[in-house]
Amino acid sequence: MTAIDPLRAADRLPPALSRLRIPAVAAPMFIVSGPDLVIAQCCAGIVGSFPALNAREAEGEPPMLEVWLKRITEALDAWNQSHPDRPAAPFAVNQIVHRSNTRLERDLEICAKWKVPIWITSLGARPEVNEAAHSCGGIALHDVINDTFARKAIAKGADGLIAVAAGAGGHAGPQSPFALVQEIRTWFDGPLLLSGSIATGRAILAAQVMGADLGYIGSPFIATEEANADPAYKEMIVAAGAEDIVTSSLFTGVSGNYLKPSITRAGLDPDNLGSADASSMSFAGGSSKAKAWRDIWGSGQGIGAVKDVVPAAALVDRLAADYEAALNGVVAYAAGRS
Repeated sequence: MTAIDPLRAADRLPPALSRLRIPAVAAPMFIVSGPDLVIAQCCAGIVGSFPALNAREAEGEPPMLEVWLKRITEALDAWNQSHPDRPAAPFAVNQIVHRSNTRLERDLEICAKWKVPIWITSLGARPEVNEAAHSCGGIALHDVINDTFARKAIAKGADGLIAVAAGAGGHAGPQSPFALVQEIRTWFDGPLLLSGSIATGRAILAAQVMGADLGYIGSPFIATEEANADPAYKEMIVAAGAEDIVTSSLFTGVSGNYLKPSITRAGLDPDNLGSADASSMSFAGGSSKAKAWRDIWGSGQGIGAVKDVVPAAALVDRLAADYEAALNGVVAYAAGRS
């Protein structure tokens, strides 16, 4: 198969990914992403998302995930009724498909009940999760850090891929986005998202030119009013840049990117961190080393573009304006060469 054309027609994508204000999906961020942020993102015209494990409840209480899904669904329905000319984008729920996630089966049932339109899976590709998504009319996107994992995910029934390249927040991959996207695009013609320092509209367009369909944006949304993040975390995102990001496996057992100042503040030397292997990762009870995640703040390398804390809608407005300006510039450049 020949390589896929860099700029793909939107009608080649499923409706959940093609009817967006700009080609962007907000990444699900542990602790940070909740209903307030998701609703704001969707109403602004991009896919909002959250990890299912963010919705926690005390023992004996009804599942908080169901409470969140009801709230998000009703809020987006209300928005659509009052804004028929600019309907909300669909939302996504991230499922951690790791053997230690004891909530997975229950959460799959809840998401199927509420007909979640987009399912994002991480840390394992399992056919039954994709089947659950399909059972309610949803699509399944799996995040991958290399071509081998990409092929396995599609073989197990995923509808699309999220290429997590170097520079991404959270559990980032080690490969250049150029290498990762071009290898996947030699054989895969389905939905492909790119994660890794996507912080501007120009970067979204660049991802498309490389061969991806949409940009996958996380860290800039930490510095929004709706994000469930410590105010100091938001201000650190604003003040920091790419040089302030440290890559380490110490905190969760999988290589991830973190803010150096938060590591220093926790009493650790960011230049002399130890390491941990994947066997130390556990999502039992809803998180992987929850205390470490709260004390050590994750971030991607693209935060140099983040200059202030704003409402999520204002950030999407900024991304959209930058995307349109960049696209117009490319069109003008192409016209000048013809």
